[in-house]
Amino acid sequence: MSLSPVAVFALIVALYLLSSIKVLNEYERGVIFRLGKLLRQSKGPGVILVFAPIDRMVRVSLRTIVMDVPPQDVITRDNVSVKVNAVVYFRVMDPQKAIVEVENFHYATSQLAQTTLRSVLGQVELDGLLSQREKLNSDLQVILDQNTDAWGIKVSSVEVKHVDLPPDMQRAMARQAEAEREKRAKIIHASGEFTASKQLSEAAAVLAVEPNAITLRYLQTLTEIASEKNSTIVFPLPIELLNMIRRTPPEGGSSA
Repeated sequence: MSLSPVAVFALIVALYLLSSIKVLNEYERGVIFRLGKLLRQSKGPGVILVFAPIDRMVRVSLRTIVMDVPPQDVITRDNVSVKVNAVVYFRVMDPQKAIVEVENFHYATSQLAQTTLRSVLGQVELDGLLSQREKLNSDLQVILDQNTDAWGIKVSSVEVKHVDLPPDMQRAMARQAEAEREKRAKIIHASGEFTASKQLSEAAAVLAVEPNAITLRYLQTLTEIASEKNSTIVFPLPIELLNMIRRTPPEGGSSA
């Protein structure tokens, strides 16, 4: 059974129309070039028609892209060489600019992030690089966002992930931290000694006013030692206690 020319033509047209149907997801947009010229409006999401070879479509994802910045050799302002890596979060806001204004926006954003990372971190000292992480992240985000705005890209966040210090710098920082801990320990010990000496001075003043207080303290100490079941106790006898015993008259004694 042979088909008529009209049926063959209709079949070809139907197959062409079926091949022209494209489906774009919710997070995708299609940038259409018709005879080499950019259409004003990007297509999608949903079902669209792309009439090849007249039309050519480039798919662009609008989801947030997470891009790792490889480790960069950075020399800080105080001449310390470190390796720093980071992560950049960005998304395409204008699909047409992302395709027309730059050849490969992924590669361009990656290269810009690397050079900006070296430039910004090279302007701070090592202490600032380690302690002012949030400020540096904010500065990197602002600079990248401004430079990628012409490409239709929005940089939402930049995070410095890891700072790799040279071994000699790690040892120096460890010695510095140890010295700082010893300093704090000595300060705490000196403060305790000062407090103890102050309390001893106050106790000596009280004993100077009340001589019998030292005798009571000796007796209390004897009681504490006796409770430990020691067989022999050698304890200095204070003069005040002897004087107290001498002044005590014997029981049953008669007066002359």
